[in-house]
Amino acid sequence: MPEAARAALPALFISDLHLSEDEPANVEAFLAFLEGPAREAASLFILGDLFEYWAGDDDLATPFNARIAEAIRTLSCSGTAVHFMTGNRDLLAGPAFATAIGATLLDDPACVRFGDAANAPVLLLSHGDALCTDDLAYQAYRRQVRDPAWQAGFLAEPLAARKAFIASLRQKSETAKAGKSMEIMDVNAEAVAALLRSHDYPIFVHGHTHRPDHHALKVDGRECARHVLSDWRGAACWLAFDGSRFSAHTGTSAG
Repeated sequence: MPEAARAALPALFISDLHLSEDEPANVEAFLAFLEGPAREAASLFILGDLFEYWAGDDDLATPFNARIAEAIRTLSCSGTAVHFMTGNRDLLAGPAFATAIGATLLDDPACVRFGDAANAPVLLLSHGDALCTDDLAYQAYRRQVRDPAWQAGFLAEPLAARKAFIASLRQKSETAKAGKSMEIMDVNAEAVAALLRSHDYPIFVHGHTHRPDHHALKVDGRECARHVLSDWRGAACWLAFDGSRFSAHTGTSAG
């Protein structure tokens, strides 16, 4: 198991904002969050699907993307350490994007230790889509688009062609999801147990499923906890951790 990354408390966790120009309420909620609650945190973790889609780091010059990147970088420069993990919608965000927003790029999954003490809390973080193993079609797609050779070929295409492909893919995805049960699109209990087992049973935080909740579970006789982050629907939603307890928060809807 890789050594855990280090981060400071208090920490905030967000995911599944799906930012786009088509959803201005989410954008304004995010900008307000960066200027408000996030300024009071020592660490901010963005656990994937920050954007509705990300066609590649060469799209940073697009005015909308540049506006979001600059806002996050302003937070980072103010003293809040930003950590970013890709999701399924923004899996092509890479080192150039992380540099632009002033963030540390995290692997998925990633263990993070909060403090230097021997008993300092360690959290396991993930976007969460890798655990939806009952959705066989999605997992086949996920393996394809995360293959380095596939990504290299895709990123070699012109930016306009990539955006057109992603637009068609998003439409197909919405059609496919309409025919799937929520259970199939949720995480698989055995996959969660295997992940916790392989990382020595830490507290687990993830997004992706859009089913925010706190789950107490037992794995191999060990008491475990799984916190699922909320998606954003015109209002900021975040999970806060002070080293001993978690608290879920929802901001005021924009507009």
